[in-house]
Amino acid sequence: MVFRIRVDPCESVAGLNSNAFITLARVVKTQGRHGEVAVELHTDIPGRLHAGMRVFALAEAGSRRELKIEDTWPHKEWLVLKFVGVDSISDAEVLVRSELQVPQSERAELEPGTAYVSDLVGCVVFDRGREVGRVSDVRFGAGEAPLLVVESGKNELEIPYAQEFLVKTDLEHKRIEMNLPEGLLEVNAPLTVEEKQEQKQKH
Repeated sequence: MVFRIRVDPCESVAGLNSNAFITLARVVKTQGRHGEVAVELHTDIPGRLHAGMRVFALAEAGSRRELKIEDTWPHKEWLVLKFVGVDSISDAEVLVRSELQVPQSERAELEPGTAYVSDLVGCVVFDRGREVGRVSDVRFGAGEAPLLVVESGKNELEIPYAQEFLVKTDLEHKRIEMNLPEGLLEVNAPLTVEEKQEQKQKH
């Protein structure tokens, strides 16, 4: 069975435990005059953020504040949120750049055949039957697909967990089977000492 992926993550999922939080959105800017904020979603689960829901705003300084969503509506590429008790632009400005989180224990239940990317940590990656290495982390960059951080010997590889490369995900046996494009592993491999010296000589 090919697993579909659910992105309900923080920027990096290594080391998550039962007391951890996961990030569902990030506050991008204020929106409107009555405390509304525009957020960038970090989840692909429809309606994950909804009126009446409790979330925790993690500020850049590290403090976490509990908030209750009063209303939501889409606006261009953003989702606009109105929180209870946040009723002015100045109230909303405090939240800009905050991460909106929920405890990991409250993450949404998934339908069969779907996996959270955080469950991929610890899985062994195989490329056309050849073992590549073990997933130590999952990162989220500019691309649509999460990046599997795979420890392969002394090297650390970043492999896109993309549907077009995925053959099978077996969470029970912690195994991910993929058909990776030719050259992808070489491109992601770090430079050897000799290659680094060659680059220095060129410059």
